[in-house]
Amino acid sequence: MQDADTVYIIDIGNTLVKVARFQNDALIDVERFNDSDLDKFNSYVERRKGNSIVSSVRSDSDTMAMIEFLDSPFIVSASSALPVSLNYETETTLGIDRICNAAFLNSKMESDYAVSVDIGTCIKFDLVSKIDGYLGGSISPGIHLRYKSLNDYTGKLPLLSNKSGIDIVGTDTNSSMQSGVINGINAELNGVIEQYRSRYSSLTFFMTGGDAKYFDILSKNDIFADENLTLSGLYEIYKHNA
Repeated sequence: MQDADTVYIIDIGNTLVKVARFQNDALIDVERFNDSDLDKFNSYVERRKGNSIVSSVRSDSDTMAMIEFLDSPFIVSASSALPVSLNYETETTLGIDRICNAAFLNSKMESDYAVSVDIGTCIKFDLVSKIDGYLGGSISPGIHLRYKSLNDYTGKLPLLSNKSGIDIVGTDTNSSMQSGVINGINAELNGVIEQYRSRYSSLTFFMTGGDAKYFDILSKNDIFADENLTLSGLYEIYKHNA
């Protein structure tokens, strides 16, 4: 039996399941499981009893199958009570991961506005105002989706997985594709960041996501990295509902 103050925060993403253990309001550890480790995930949660909250971007049926061993988990949706207001035209279609990121920004921001840059399966920018709450953002394909589209919609281009940086000039087909994907994303990130800077004078950026480490944007001022940003935002939602 776990301590009454222990809370399990479960983030079910497109390619990875993350479980964070918070105790006495502090993050203790994070476990990660990919799709080939779901038996290990089930075994992990089955052995642990306590309060839990779940965020999932997968289908309802897949999500319920994955959390059957949890003891009365709280499943977050756009209709849940949230610590940040949502000023979004289609709240029911807003991804739970984006809501969690907004909850994190709302709890940490000291400037008038804050933006989360989440670089994973998709690249997501999300904007929160200290006064008006969550305002929206953008979604574009991440590294794997760009490589996959090049392979899917052409007759001869291979499916690549390279993520490390490369010179702007590719000297063969593989390096040309890698240059287009990696350098293209890097230019996109920096370009969108500068557009936000030009519109909002009092602004702070927070960067997260499994592929964030492949892009050099942290050298810019007021950009802070937090690999557990989404999990921490989910914990803020848990506290708001506890």
